[in-house]
Amino acid sequence: MLCGGKKSYFAAALCIITITSMVTLSYLRLQRLSHLPKIIQESSKCRRKNTNSTITALKDNRTFIISPYFDDRESKVTRVIGIVHHEDVQQLYCWFCCQPDGQIYVSEAKIDVHSDRFGFPYGAADIVCLEPEHCDPAFVSIHRSPHGNTDQLPRFEIKNRKAEPFSVDFTVCISAMFGNYNNVLQFIQSIEMYKILGVQKVVIYKNNCSHLMEKVLKFYVEEGTVEVIPWPINSHLQVSSKWHFSMDAKDIGYYGQIAALNDCIYRNMRRSKFVVLNDADEIILPLKHADWKTMMSSLQEQNPGAGVFLFENHIFPETVSTHVFNISSWNTVPGVNILQHVHREPDRKEVYNPKKMIVDPRMVVQTSVHSVLRAYGNSVSVPVDVALIYHCRVPLQGNLPRESLIRDTTLWRYNSSLIMNVNKVLYQTVLQPQK
Repeated sequence: MLCGGKKSYFAAALCIITITSMVTLSYLRLQRLSHLPKIIQESSKCRRKNTNSTITALKDNRTFIISPYFDDRESKVTRVIGIVHHEDVQQLYCWFCCQPDGQIYVSEAKIDVHSDRFGFPYGAADIVCLEPEHCDPAFVSIHRSPHGNTDQLPRFEIKNRKAEPFSVDFTVCISAMFGNYNNVLQFIQSIEMYKILGVQKVVIYKNNCSHLMEKVLKFYVEEGTVEVIPWPINSHLQVSSKWHFSMDAKDIGYYGQIAALNDCIYRNMRRSKFVVLNDADEIILPLKHADWKTMMSSLQEQNPGAGVFLFENHIFPETVSTHVFNISSWNTVPGVNILQHVHREPDRKEVYNPKKMIVDPRMVVQTSVHSVLRAYGNSVSVPVDVALIYHCRVPLQGNLPRESLIRDTTLWRYNSSLIMNVNKVLYQTVLQPQK
């Protein structure tokens, strides 16, 4: 017998450990084998057309595919960013077509629903499939079965296949623009502040906005600063503009913000040194440095191995203003003039200030809104004397008198460049003379 020999407690314990290890290793080996790609078809070519939609519903209407990305940080896999129903999620398979021989490989997917759903039934998910060893597939289809007709399945391009030099240092991800968004002046001011601080690209997941805002987006797209990702999530699910299910019992929270943020990280993983996750009414203001590049160089030097940098949110209520920088031409533009709002709410005892992030995207696996869920490096909370988030919005402490607010004019350090740049954009978009 395997466990023969002296009848002692030590021998019995050793026997149990040995058998348990053997069973565990066998189980893990079988699990990996079950996920290995298998050839199911021989074909002369991959026939299907690519799907160009940002959000694609599978036939079960419980699974929505956003985009697949090549990820070789642990093993050679295709990681599909998607949205699933956390209870009704079905087994899924990746169908890879390998050219030029046309062999179709099917790989069983591991479905990892992100932990931060905030009570909503639908949430972001990673659909992860091992790729064929001797093939670098350019496209993948997702199906509920390992059998079927490949010609009837939507096909998605696998992004990030090729490693390339960084094209930009900083990319800001804004998700999602919805509710007929029309805060035009503050949006332009935020974009111009990002550019002053060192941003080269702003990615916006747009559900809808006003006609005037469309003109501004068109200008920035043509300039090369903004990339607009269509985000028609309300065509597929009942969406909430609230962050928690208890506030608004819909299918998914805040217009699927978490799924969009994860897609934005992977979309920019190979092209941007850093990715900034914040909203359009938020600006990470450095206090000890002139711009983000010098700030991040210093923070990385002080925190080797860190890949996530968290900045504290501070509210500058739009209800409390100063008469300085009351620029008459700006008064005709819808939205908030941030230069007039330089009083911030004080911290409240035992109330957590939410944070937003600048991340090294290659060190992030999954993100939420205010923290990462999985990453390879450490997370660092940046002290408020180094930088803070200027967040101009409706107050959270609306009953406080003006005297209780903290006057903080850090933003005014940039006023000359900001006013000049904002005027330039306004006179090419909003303030154009009518023909």
